[in-house]
Amino acid sequence: MNSDTGFDTRFVTWFRAVAPYFHAFRGKTFVIAFGGEVVADGKFSFLAHDINLLHAAGIRLVLVHGSRPQIEAQLRQRRAKARYKNGIRITNDVALECVKEAVGVLRVEIDALLSQGLPNSPMAGAAINTVSGNFITAQPYGVREGVDYQYTGAVRKVDVAAISGCLDVNNIVIVSNVGYSPTGEVFNCAMEDVAVATAKGLGAEKLIFLTDEPVMDQGMKLITELSVEQAINLLAASNTLTADTRLYLAHAVEAVTAGVSRAHLVSHQADGALLIELFTHDGSGSLLTKSGVERLRKATIDDVGGILQLIEPLESDGTLVFRGRELLEREVDRFFVIEHDNVIVACAALYPFPKGKTAELAALAVRPEFRGAGYGERLVEALSTEARTRGMKKLIVLTTLTTHWFIERGFDLGGVSSLPEPKRSLYNWQRRSKVLVRNL
Repeated sequence: MNSDTGFDTRFVTWFRAVAPYFHAFRGKTFVIAFGGEVVADGKFSFLAHDINLLHAAGIRLVLVHGSRPQIEAQLRQRRAKARYKNGIRITNDVALECVKEAVGVLRVEIDALLSQGLPNSPMAGAAINTVSGNFITAQPYGVREGVDYQYTGAVRKVDVAAISGCLDVNNIVIVSNVGYSPTGEVFNCAMEDVAVATAKGLGAEKLIFLTDEPVMDQGMKLITELSVEQAINLLAASNTLTADTRLYLAHAVEAVTAGVSRAHLVSHQADGALLIELFTHDGSGSLLTKSGVERLRKATIDDVGGILQLIEPLESDGTLVFRGRELLEREVDRFFVIEHDNVIVACAALYPFPKGKTAELAALAVRPEFRGAGYGERLVEALSTEARTRGMKKLIVLTTLTTHWFIERGFDLGGVSSLPEPKRSLYNWQRRSKVLVRNL
């Protein structure tokens, strides 16, 4: 607690830290997939609070649920035996009736939990509308290795237009693991197949599987980020993955390879794990992308807002010279940014002075929670390379507070005389910035 203002500065810092994620996620489509055990174990009531927050943040949500434990319970009531081949249920007439019963009950339970408006909870005052329907067209899984899977189905088509229409009017869409044929037959589909097909069809920004455990390495340490190639290698070599995690990771690879931007595996065991995964740098689960989540690139006009969020606090405390939005918009082509999971986390600008064969590195800024991760060094090296390719012989920096940081990275103290014109004539003697020089 700040004794001068009475404000909880930790809360303010946290709230500012998550703001870029809200900007990045608003209007995007997330598909959240989970097995029936999340409802059966009573954990969905907590998840409903988090879904409410995501919905309130303007995220378009599609929930895809499975129903395996509920189907098993229905089979036991009927004294019927569950039959599987290669982990896939063989759905006969009795099992199909159990599927219909289980899915119907689950839909009602999920609707009820998402509709609760409990006082003193994240659901207080919530007005969530949910929609479910026959969004999945299915076909028989068929006869494989001599086994007739009967009413087990494979996804044939997703009614993307119908789902998108529901999302457009601010509904949460619930998709079950049941598909329908054009002739009116009902099929029991695998939840993960439905989730992948739905995410692919909608062009979802994220496909999120809630699993019993995220991806762990051989030493049982959490793997927070991995590429498709790394995931394929892990699936081939690792024996540390749980059955659910292995299944979901393989389907996450399928989704990302087909064009879904990102897939996450998040534990459903820990309350709040979904929010931590989506709104913090370290996350709580495992993020899968096609080729990595970080990218260093030249800035565009669309990055101005993100760059301002980085540099404005440093302008306020005098670390950086004030630029303002108008100047930044004119000079954005001089900036380079590093984005992590579509959020700009670092930036720097390069100002060449061709006559003096010198370039200035300016406005270097890194989000506080990302400092110490090497982003500043990456930008310095990238801009050094860029200056060198433009024929520059020296890179200069003017700084008041970070002199030693730059010296440790190959810069030498210079003087005002080291500055090229017209930079020298514009030197601010009131700021008395240190001049550092790196030979390229």
